[in-house]
Amino acid sequence: MTRTIAAREGAGVVQVEAEVIGNVAAGGYRHLTLVTPGLAELARPGQFVALSVGDGTSSMLLRRSFSIHKVSPAGTYGGTTEIVVAAHGEGTRILTALEPGENVGVIGPLGRGFPLPSQPVPCILVGGGYGSAPLFWLAEQLRERGCAVEIVLGAASADRLFGVVEARRVGDGVTVTTDDGSVGTRGWVSDVVPELIERSGAAVVYGCGPMGMLSSLSAIADEHGIVAQVAVEEAMACGVGICMTCVMPVRDESGTTSMVRSCLDGPVFRGDRVRWEAFDDGYCRVPEDTVGAPKAVR
Repeated sequence: MTRTIAAREGAGVVQVEAEVIGNVAAGGYRHLTLVTPGLAELARPGQFVALSVGDGTSSMLLRRSFSIHKVSPAGTYGGTTEIVVAAHGEGTRILTALEPGENVGVIGPLGRGFPLPSQPVPCILVGGGYGSAPLFWLAEQLRERGCAVEIVLGAASADRLFGVVEARRVGDGVTVTTDDGSVGTRGWVSDVVPELIERSGAAVVYGCGPMGMLSSLSAIADEHGIVAQVAVEEAMACGVGICMTCVMPVRDESGTTSMVRSCLDGPVFRGDRVRWEAFDDGYCRVPEDTVGAPKAVR
């Protein structure tokens, strides 16, 4: 059964009991294909879906959120959505063990996607680990607009990369980095992006991956006088703006900082608007100048 409900971006979202029709290994991850009637027509690169975990008796009440890797409009299956999942905890282990023919509750598309340039400009797309999942669909849309696309994929090791072959299909150029040097250039994506910006004349950097990587990309883009659009990886317990677990400090156009919900106002933000200094070792503090921040008692 498919249920359509209101959404902040686009015409709405759907809530559906999705049939799993594919679950294959992709390096150290699992690549799932789900039948999601009505979702593909609403989605755009950078948005995400939230999946339920377990059945009605499960102790895991909160959904798990994943970037949309790609969608296929209505066809043989009535439309499909693909995601990439890493088994980090019990919830994601349940999802990665789903077999074809089983069902899982899905709601989406959620959040704000990547904005596309109004004119054809060179773009660099940077993905860390399986954070690269939404970038290949984005690359296709950028190239349809006449944009040249360079793709940079980075990970700790070769088995933690995702989409190298697909990147070569949709990108004009591909650079791979690994922390241990097991494939590509030894080092971080931030080691190769500056030279790539200068060589390509890029006007926009798109990124998706760990927060530390996105902070570095945003700083590099700022140094080169260009825009970074980044999809953050804040934990989203509900995905629909209710639980407030994904709040983070972001500046508006006037420079005022507010704590915003990344599931609704993001997950894509301009990199120069995010208060990266507030993030430390997986935690996010509230900057003192944030609207509504508690004041110290003297």
